Amino acid sequence: MNYPPQHHQDNDINHMIEVMKTYPLATLISVENNAPLITHLPLVYEEGKLIGHIDIYNPQAKVLKDNKDVTIIFAGPECYISPSIYSTTQLPTWNYIKVHLKGTVRAIESKAALKQSLITMTEFLEAPDHKYELKPDNPRLDKNLNYIEMFEITITHWEGKFKLSQDKNPKDKTAAREELIRANQENLRQFLDKVF
Repeated sequence: MNYPPQHHQDNDINHMIEVMKTYPLATLISVENNAPLITHLPLVYEEGKLIGHIDIYNPQAKVLKDNKDVTIIFAGPECYISPSIYSTTQLPTWNYIKVHLKGTVRAIESKAALKQSLITMTEFLEAPDHKYELKPDNPRLDKNLNYIEMFEITITHWEGKFKLSQDKNPKDKTAAREELIRANQENLRQFLDKVF
């Protein structure tokens, strides 16, 4: 038996790129001395590569060099699916969208490249409204370049995990889609009311 089931796999790289663009905060995992190092940071996709920046004091920064292997996870929307939303008898489940990538990382030493990359990432993250522009002559930008390292990950393996009730009938698939939208909006509001 194949796991995960084939109908929960999405091998369309364009779908995975959409997840990365819409939910760019990635979980970056590397291993050093048999211990995992994990950081959450935004990564920007550029033609088979991911570009990122990390604080020099982060222990993982020392590992992101010299073609080391890394694993990256991007998380899209997710939610519990109650059988009550279906028109047919089902069991409870959890629907989600995740992208798992493997790649090799190398450090980019150029301060000029780092500076331009920070500007480019800000433009990407500000889209579509672009209410803020990080300008090259910003004194805070220059002041902080010595505390940030840039890295580039060449993607060597792609895996899309899109568990979206694909094995259900069309009416139930639509109900699951609507529940994913509704639950993500409502859960966010309720969560923020409790913690913020």
